[in-house]
Amino acid sequence: MTYTVNCSILLTELPLLERPAAAAAAGFGAVEFWWPFAEAVPADRDVDAFIAAIRDAGVQLTGLNFFAGDMPGGDRGLVSWPARAAEFRDNIDVVAGIGRELGTRGFNALYGNRVDDATPEAQDALAIENLAAAAAGVAAIGGTVLVEPVSGAPRYPLLTAADALRVIDGVRAASGADNVKLLADFYHLAVNGDDAAAVIEAHAASFGHIQIADDPGRGAPGTGTLPLTAWIERSRELGYDGPIGLEYKAPLYDAFSWLADAAAPAAR
Repeated sequence: MTYTVNCSILLTELPLLERPAAAAAAGFGAVEFWWPFAEAVPADRDVDAFIAAIRDAGVQLTGLNFFAGDMPGGDRGLVSWPARAAEFRDNIDVVAGIGRELGTRGFNALYGNRVDDATPEAQDALAIENLAAAAAGVAAIGGTVLVEPVSGAPRYPLLTAADALRVIDGVRAASGADNVKLLADFYHLAVNGDDAAAVIEAHAASFGHIQIADDPGRGAPGTGTLPLTAWIERSRELGYDGPIGLEYKAPLYDAFSWLADAAAPAAR
């Protein structure tokens, strides 16, 4: 099994550009990030510094989010946000450029919260257009756009795998894009009351990515009650062959002790 460390939620006691090296020092060969900049189109020097940090650490950047707005402030993406559609479109070229430099293939496009100044129907129509544009933008580098159900955001409309799959089907019908797939975050699915086991049975072979955290608490595997090992193993049996994203909360000193407890460090 290949794990990829989400360095936007783990190792956060360290400066962002030091986290890839810390993941490597912990024995991992792959990392992923939410958008690591404060704006959709950062300065070239900032992009270059991020790329250098990944390369110098000797790790693979397996996943990168599109710009999602002010995440600490409650934003959850620009894909369906009419007032910020231009920012999302401008961000596509930057994302694809980083992916081209680092061989990244998975790009998570958070859908966005419902807003008061547009109808849900208008937001959904815009999302189809923006996701199609994103899919076209990363297609040249073999990239896949990921669509994710999310928990903990009251105005975020994609809560279940079925919600995300309806959007993905809409993009495919409208544009013919076949590089838009489901990001199955088992924590978010479980917290939102989805039947993760049934989602796996029906869709594992076509998952674009898997991420994990335990519930309650969004902690490391083994700190809660979710059968994460069984869900991962079944996903593998059904054809998912990508990395498993570690997207949980844990302090630096104890971030990966569960792997030693599970006798799995060789699987990193």
